[in-house]
Amino acid sequence: MMNTVDLKELMQRESERVEWKENVADIEDILQTAVAFANDYSNLGGGYIVCGAKEGKDEHGFQKLIAQGLTSSRLKEIEGKFLSDLREKVVPPVVSLTEEIIVNEEKRILVFIIPATSQTHSYRASGKDSSKYYIRIGRETREAKNGLLRELLIQKKDIEPWDKRINTHSDMSDIDLILLREYLQEMKVWDSNKSSDDYLDPKQRISSFVPSLVAKEAITNKLKPRNFTILMFCNDPLKFIDGAYTVFSIYKGKDRSEPIAEKHEITGSIVQQAKKCIELLNAESYTAFNKEDNIPNQLKYPVRALQEAVVNSLVHRDYEINQPARVTVFIDRIEIYSPGAIPRVIDKDKFLQGRSTPYWRNQSLAYFFNKLQLAQAEGQGIPTIFRTMKEEGCPAPIFELERENLTCILPAHPRHFLIREIAEIENDIIFGKNQKAEMRLKGILDKDPYNFRAIDLYCQVSNLLNQPKNVLTFIVKNNIDFSKLNSNTIINITETFSLLESDNQIDKIINDLIQYSRTLSLEEKEIERMVISLNKLRKTEELIKFVDESIRGNQSLIGNVVLLENRARAKIDLAKQCIKTGKNYRRFKKNIRAKAWEKARQYLAEAEHDLNLALENASSPIDRDYIEKDYAFLRQMKKNAVKPE
Repeated sequence: MMNTVDLKELMQRESERVEWKENVADIEDILQTAVAFANDYSNLGGGYIVCGAKEGKDEHGFQKLIAQGLTSSRLKEIEGKFLSDLREKVVPPVVSLTEEIIVNEEKRILVFIIPATSQTHSYRASGKDSSKYYIRIGRETREAKNGLLRELLIQKKDIEPWDKRINTHSDMSDIDLILLREYLQEMKVWDSNKSSDDYLDPKQRISSFVPSLVAKEAITNKLKPRNFTILMFCNDPLKFIDGAYTVFSIYKGKDRSEPIAEKHEITGSIVQQAKKCIELLNAESYTAFNKEDNIPNQLKYPVRALQEAVVNSLVHRDYEINQPARVTVFIDRIEIYSPGAIPRVIDKDKFLQGRSTPYWRNQSLAYFFNKLQLAQAEGQGIPTIFRTMKEEGCPAPIFELERENLTCILPAHPRHFLIREIAEIENDIIFGKNQKAEMRLKGILDKDPYNFRAIDLYCQVSNLLNQPKNVLTFIVKNNIDFSKLNSNTIINITETFSLLESDNQIDKIINDLIQYSRTLSLEEKEIERMVISLNKLRKTEELIKFVDESIRGNQSLIGNVVLLENRARAKIDLAKQCIKTGKNYRRFKKNIRAKAWEKARQYLAEAEHDLNLALENASSPIDRDYIEKDYAFLRQMKKNAVKPE
């Protein structure tokens, strides 16, 4: 007879579906596995128990079948005992197919083929008082307890899902009829021809997707609300369902070590809890403004992502776990904790990517929230969180999947986190903690060397520490492209460089800065700061060109006192150099010296014009005093610049 089982093929299959037993020391062990395969918790379609063989590896590390085999007597003993116990100790009994595979003349491998069934099977071992349920998770056969057993029984339709079960601790008077009418009207399913009592008829269904709001208790025959009815239409479901509330906490730092925190314990119907959480979360979705960015207005969190995350935590949580849902706000993220692991039918990898198949743990609650427009349509919640976070420029959401809970972490947009850190650094500078501020700024710039605000503060701190060369080191080390910086940062760097002694490296970078700054559309105050820096740098010719171009580009600057006075000083400096050349009889010929005297008088005349114009436009007594002093120096220079005999 030809074998239908190919052992080499089994080695290539999912390990969840095959149990290898080289030596069957305990029949109970393989009976538990057989029950697990029949229960088919992970929807694998059953499995194989291979007795007398195991998996191994060859000398190259590839999978290899090690066929030990069973003797004829041992094979019959295992087969007889196994099949007998499947009939007598498993409820309902499981039918197994068997197959023998020849190893040699003396030994064979025994394979039990266990089909998946639509029933829930339990196994009662010899000498035990009660039966147990087993399921297969990965390569492990595990007893189904608590939540796993509930999920198995619900899958097999042996019990109703939790949200549809009768709540035996409550009665009809616990339903708030005003709340019932309000929500049904909001859902547009309220019939004005009916009274509230009509909706509390066990034969009345609001929708084909949900059962009646109430049902008769089996023993007493009394009408009782279902669990979803208590959550939706009772003002205090916590009286009947442990853990049916939400804890909302706000911490000012990155963890729970902060001494002061804001805490809210939110109760009421599940809808009231959701709306209150959304209201509190909306306060966290504020805008940060940065006019230098392509997107000047930037939300800290997308509102839709916050709403979907908190609604998911309330609607799809496991209410048989007596822990509250938790929403915790930190400076850089929001964590939303939901009791209960994701159901086993959901593929974890796909879930973490936002691509899993939809599954409703509490189908009735999901229906109501969808109709109330508090949640997306079926299966769209998690993808919506991923999509809106990406569209807003926020980091991707993080889902931490534990055995008894799920936590959704929504990271804040980086701009908001940096705004807070930058503000703290500014406080450090105010209180004289300049070295601490310098270290924090280095940390930011190591990650983002083009962070404008961090560069601005780094220039400021370096100047306060009398270490302006640190800025030069930063520019050179990171090969900073000035075209990626904003105008204010360009000027701050130039001001810092004006404190350094000149050398070839600095001169080259300064020349690049000057060249780039001439291409920018600077505001009047920025132009003034640039001109003052050029004056300190003794870049007289560059200063004059810069002022000339600025005035040509903006005629309103023609009377700017700062520009006029600094251009006058630059021209006086050039006149000095010309006079020095004119007096140098030994080095320069007569025609060069004559030209130098002529240029000196020209520069002084132009400087006098600038000072006169500055004096006319000066409104401050201090400005006028400085101009008068420059004027006095100019008059002395004019005497020195008289053409010699």
